Amino acid sequence: MLLHTRFDRVAAEMPEKVAVVQGQRRATYGEVARNATHIASFLIHSGVRKGDRVGILSENSPEYVSAYFGLQKAGAMAVDINHQSSPREIETILDHSEPAALIGETQFLNRIAAAVESSPSIHTLLAINSKAKPQAPELNAALTARARCLCYDALAHSDVKPCPYPEMCPDDVSTIIYTSGTTGDPKGVMLSHENLLANAESIIDYLHIAPDDSVMVILPFCYSYGKSLLTTHLLVGATLVLENSFLFPDVVLNKMIEEGVTGFAGVPSTFAILLNRSAMREYRFPDLRYVTQAGGAMPPQHAQELMKALPGVDVYIMYGQTEAGPRLTYLDPKDLIRKAGSIGKAIPGVTIELMKEGDVPAKPGEEGEIVASGRNIMLGYWNNPLDTAKVLRDGKLYTGDMAWMDEEGYLYIVGRRSDMIKSGAHRISPKEIEEVILELPQTHEVSVVGISDTMLGEAIKAFIVLKDGASLDDKEVQRHCRAKLAQFKVPKEVAFVGHLPKTNAGKVRRHLLKQR
Repeated sequence: MLLHTRFDRVAAEMPEKVAVVQGQRRATYGEVARNATHIASFLIHSGVRKGDRVGILSENSPEYVSAYFGLQKAGAMAVDINHQSSPREIETILDHSEPAALIGETQFLNRIAAAVESSPSIHTLLAINSKAKPQAPELNAALTARARCLCYDALAHSDVKPCPYPEMCPDDVSTIIYTSGTTGDPKGVMLSHENLLANAESIIDYLHIAPDDSVMVILPFCYSYGKSLLTTHLLVGATLVLENSFLFPDVVLNKMIEEGVTGFAGVPSTFAILLNRSAMREYRFPDLRYVTQAGGAMPPQHAQELMKALPGVDVYIMYGQTEAGPRLTYLDPKDLIRKAGSIGKAIPGVTIELMKEGDVPAKPGEEGEIVASGRNIMLGYWNNPLDTAKVLRDGKLYTGDMAWMDEEGYLYIVGRRSDMIKSGAHRISPKEIEEVILELPQTHEVSVVGISDTMLGEAIKAFIVLKDGASLDDKEVQRHCRAKLAQFKVPKEVAFVGHLPKTNAGKVRRHLLKQR
């Protein structure tokens, strides 16, 4: 089955059900599906063909959802572009993916104009979710005569007629998601309809997502974790409640109560903010059923604090990669205390192995690279066969993440192979040190990296963000670490910073910390 046909089936069964909530807006499944059909016809009549790339530069919105399924119907590949990206980052993605069309919000008019002008492959522009609502002629004047341009609001009244959709198969590319670039080198992950559907079905299974569920979405759809919220919930008839700003977390918490959401998803920094910089502990969420966390390791202390702050709510710790569509493992909520620090076991339909050097299987307790296989594993990196060959071998994904497994089969992440600190004769995981430092009640966030050292090769440096109003000095941090860790794992240097550099998906850019 194809992603959009699965959505169309749900929309046909429950056309009046609310699919997307944004502010006071309520977009039904029928409305989203009709708009997706209009968009597909517009793209096809504009010359978009099967296999063409179509860029999306937009915040989360009902229009985004229609655009995403519409371009799938047209046989195109969705290329998500984060609206927070710099002009240079946008240009890099467009140069690499060579889209035939661009769907963008008119509030980003300047960026859209620059993108169209700098990318000769773009021949069609669809402007969506306009706040100023300029008409198509104004957009043409502001942009370029080269691109055919139409406003989303004008679609329903345009002369675009329905047309046959191209024949497609589950192995066709649905989406290209550019990795978050924590190493400064983003790559375009090709995910097929089969990849996305297989992963969505597995997540739906273990989270027990049903039509009466609704999820608070603060993660951007252009990010693989955000995309999985879209696919899992809209493929079963559930509801997405959108909030594009997390600047005022209490506003989001109030919206969760007001809308009666049953689910919430976040990355580690999301929960650090909720625990340390919001009034979450003072709230009660009568409808909230589950919370999911992925996008990086959550310190066990934060997980336990979250359980106390949300009594009766299931907390799922999850692990994955964009290359896996994105989910690979989850920890059942009932094991959160018993298996503190674990990422759990493989999700349904996925097989996980741990491999040492030379593809030798790791025994329980031994460290190895996480190697995954299943229907959710990507097709490869767009126009990048060399990097594809490095991570895809014999149909298996070599994740680059190091872990060990206990006697019961539960996995524990050690860290990224590329993040391991090589200090003297030791290979040190930053994650272990970060978790120890986070035990200090003054700390809000921390990231540990290896810095150049003439004697050791690399020395350990900790970058710490303190809680508001808290104070701490480097000697206290080192003293705490000496009490908990081997001497060679104690940070040589400690720096207190106002924030950690992060990707748009909330992951720490360790390479930028190293450059400091």
